[in-house]
Amino acid sequence: MSTPEEVLAYWLDEQGPEGWYQGGEALDAEIRDLFEPLWHRAMEGSLSLWMTYPSGVLAYLILTDQFPRNMFRDTPKAFASDKLALAVAKCAIGKDWDMTIDPPARQFFYMPLMHSESTTDQDRCVRLFLTRMPESESNLLHAKAHREVIRKFGRFPFRNAALERRTTKPETEFMEQGGYGATVKSIQAAE
Repeated sequence: MSTPEEVLAYWLDEQGPEGWYQGGEALDAEIRDLFEPLWHRAMEGSLSLWMTYPSGVLAYLILTDQFPRNMFRDTPKAFASDKLALAVAKCAIGKDWDMTIDPPARQFFYMPLMHSESTTDQDRCVRLFLTRMPESESNLLHAKAHREVIRKFGRFPFRNAALERRTTKPETEFMEQGGYGATVKSIQAAE
């Protein structure tokens, strides 16, 4: 598979919202088999035409932000194309191209911001979900939870092992006390 339309058909139609956050070895292997060569082309910079129109950008963001998390789960490569996705997402959002894509697919313009270890990007992600997808309470909840983790640690502790980063004592305590899941529950309880 090598076109934006094929990426979108697979992720939006075949997998759909039910499959987007399921994960699992079978899905990871399928995405790897279908899209790893295309991901390498993106890493080499050969998909620039995709970035010239909204649905092409959407496919590019899925390929560079979502698929690596499946294809390369628990390895540094899972995050290797995050900077590419983030730059393209910011540019597209600046052109309001995200607003030409209907929810729930629109969320993939904001996911690179949610995956960023920058407080500024996290704040912007929350604002975008509040203003551009207000009906998506679940996405807003998770955007707030991601932001809370970054505010607290400046990075995502649950990536430390994959990225071979030293885990601090506060990060260890956070993970032992429920980590991200506990953060989500805390935000839910406060709202």
